Amino acid sequence: MGAPASTIEQLERSADVPTGIRFVGTSVTTDDTPVFVSWRQLHDEARAVGAALQARGLVPGDHVAVLGPTSRELVTIVRGCWMAGVASMVLPLPMRMGSLEAFIESTRARIRHGDASLVLIDEQLAAFYEGAPGDPPTEAMGAVLPGAPGVPTGDALEVPAPDPERLVILQYTSGSTSEPKGVMVPDRVLTANIDAVCGAAQMTADEVLVSWLPLYHDMGLVGFLALPMTKGVDLVQAAPQDFLAHPGNWLQWISDWRGTATAGPNFSWVLATRALRRLRDIDLSSLTLALSGAEPVDPAAVEAFVEAAAPYGFRAGSVFPAFGMAETAIGASFPPRHRGLVCDTVDRVVLERDRVAKPVVVDDPDELALTARRLPLLGTALPGLELRVVDPDTFEEQPERHVGELIIRGTSVTPGYYRRPEATAALFRDGWLCTGDLAYLLDGELVVCGRIKDVIIVGGRNVFPEDIERPVGLLPGVRAGNVIAFGMEGYKGKESVVVVAEVRADPTVELAAVRHAVHHRTLEVCGLPPRDVMLVRAGTLPKTSSGKLQRGRCRELYLDEELELA
Repeated sequence: MGAPASTIEQLERSADVPTGIRFVGTSVTTDDTPVFVSWRQLHDEARAVGAALQARGLVPGDHVAVLGPTSRELVTIVRGCWMAGVASMVLPLPMRMGSLEAFIESTRARIRHGDASLVLIDEQLAAFYEGAPGDPPTEAMGAVLPGAPGVPTGDALEVPAPDPERLVILQYTSGSTSEPKGVMVPDRVLTANIDAVCGAAQMTADEVLVSWLPLYHDMGLVGFLALPMTKGVDLVQAAPQDFLAHPGNWLQWISDWRGTATAGPNFSWVLATRALRRLRDIDLSSLTLALSGAEPVDPAAVEAFVEAAAPYGFRAGSVFPAFGMAETAIGASFPPRHRGLVCDTVDRVVLERDRVAKPVVVDDPDELALTARRLPLLGTALPGLELRVVDPDTFEEQPERHVGELIIRGTSVTPGYYRRPEATAALFRDGWLCTGDLAYLLDGELVVCGRIKDVIIVGGRNVFPEDIERPVGLLPGVRAGNVIAFGMEGYKGKESVVVVAEVRADPTVELAAVRHAVHHRTLEVCGLPPRDVMLVRAGTLPKTSSGKLQRGRCRELYLDEELELA
């Protein structure tokens, strides 16, 4: 067998199929009228973008930073970069106007650290970023699109020769502005992972993918743009803001365009469940792959969606809990398609004390929440990858049901972080990528328990913050999904628990009663009273650009007394 087709070769092949991308939603269309663009048309426009980049002196191996909302223009520029052999760096958008200064700082840090040769900015965001001495040239996104002055035709593009090691994507992880980490995704990693994902998910040529996921996140960029673009399957593309403003839009798009596959983090399925109460005349029977990923899968949230969506034709077997990370391009383990959610119910205390997943049977739902954990099975390693669970200290492989650190190796693994040799060295051990996730294997399937750095050690037990955050999030007055628990060193070096919870912006919410309820629920869950319960205003908990809770940052704000109290 020869080498797999390169990204450029696959893009050229996909342009010859009678499928394409359909832009939907008010943010990416005119008057909310869907716009269909064939892959052929997009390809021809992208070739012109690639030629425009080459006319500016960019060569294969260079990097282009792109700052703009989801749009036809952004998609075309990303494809144009790839056709010219130029790596794309799609930058996160400002999440909250209150953090504008931090946004500008982190954007500049990524641009400079990523050695961008050019920065392309959407006109809507031009006011948010201004180049400073030492920054690369900045231009409007429209300046490299077909029809703009000086932009050549696609025929002028000089398609570079294949190079498996050339970066296609420089994917910056969410986190500290002082030391951004760019995951390197070379051509060989991207193509290997997309092929593995398609094989493991049993993707067919007549799939219709539906996505509102941000294109600066790996699940949106790789899983739901690069995949359909290189394989030539239909894509319905919306913008995150159109989903967040009206979560029911997501389900409506699936119904309208007979979507077969979609994805979202846990919180999005919660919002979709609420939206179903207000929807009528939608049909979800075409959806056979509803991926839940990017953050821990909450079985209760998944089951609530299944129950609410069943009257609309949704089948429980379509639920698809999976594991992936930017360091494997996107996918790492997938369950069988059509199987649905399968959980392992284990003794919470034994898991926390002995790091062993001891199966238990608990019939009482209230007792289940306090004495057991239901952990979703996330399937087996994708083709070309190996998964192991090892003792983090000795690196010895662990038996089944014994918790340790998840490590990965194989064809889809990044070579490391761009210009971060120390971080890259820390990422690998004996050729294995160390994920930082605590997990165990069950009949060869992956079960993830939490992040090593987030574990709270209380009274000799390893308490997982999610086990506090989820029950607290169900309390009246608390905003579900907006609770953070972290450990603090206390008396005689013993660790204690601090809980920070957003409260609903409702004048009827009594803060004293909520604080008491949070205190009591935490005591129930971990057996010790929290050192502190902090109630903060809605929308103020620190989150990454992809919406994940930042426990470390929250701890810093707590210590600096900078939390925005309710």
